[in-house]
Amino acid sequence: MFRIRTRILCLAAFCILCATTALAGPKVEAGYGNGPKTFTLATGSPGELGLLEQLGQAYCAKAGCRLDWVKAGSGQSLDMLKNGEVDMIMVHAPAAEKKAVAEGWAGCPTLIGSNEFFIVGPANDPAGIAKAKSAADAYKAIADAKAKFYSRGDNSGTHKKELDTWKDAGITPAGDWYIVTKDFMTATLKRANDEGGYFMTDSSTWAAEQKNMPKLKILFSGDKKLVNTYHALCGQKDGKPASETAVGFITFVASPEGQNIIRSFGKDKHGEALYNDAAYAQKYVD
Repeated sequence: MFRIRTRILCLAAFCILCATTALAGPKVEAGYGNGPKTFTLATGSPGELGLLEQLGQAYCAKAGCRLDWVKAGSGQSLDMLKNGEVDMIMVHAPAAEKKAVAEGWAGCPTLIGSNEFFIVGPANDPAGIAKAKSAADAYKAIADAKAKFYSRGDNSGTHKKELDTWKDAGITPAGDWYIVTKDFMTATLKRANDEGGYFMTDSSTWAAEQKNMPKLKILFSGDKKLVNTYHALCGQKDGKPASETAVGFITFVASPEGQNIIRSFGKDKHGEALYNDAAYAQKYVD
């Protein structure tokens, strides 16, 4: 009887813990601004690299609000928006974004900027991808050589682009050479550096982190298919935005002030801008 009661109590405690965790919502990585109104935003690299902090501080100082950043890749960000766990997202997954808007649970689709993807790898380039004429050719060379390749494997925008590129190459990657990290951009880039493999990183992360990745170099770039456009989306309920404060932030990011922050971000610290603005990105929108 004592054992049964103990098991029941343990099960009840576990259920309470799960319920409490669910009510708490997604983990907030950082907050910007200190006004009384709060909105939540899910994104990955723009938060990791500090762009979101600059945009958030500038907007919240004007709007009297606080922006809470939830760190997530594009796929997870979209899931959280759909489930009402965040008010808005900044993502780079065009097909999934269009589907979300068509289904009605996401709105305010706004182009905010872009970067591009580089394929980086060991300086001795064991797969010879520097000679490739396209990203798909580079991937085929890596697979043929069974050279180490690192995949985030997390349904992020980067992962989606990677899978599209494997599809273009006519390859389903598998084997010891194909290493799935289930981690974010910077962490996966570091593993490729430390363990001597290839990885497709965004140009913004590379510009910020290349000094910390001495064993890697850019071996392939320039394929138009590797341009990476970012959009902001707000959550919708009954056809209306769930948070007017979030809508205001999207408007701010698209404004001349917000766009100037984006096109100049990183110049002072890295000697080059980490992102292109929406006007540049528009050339690559389907």
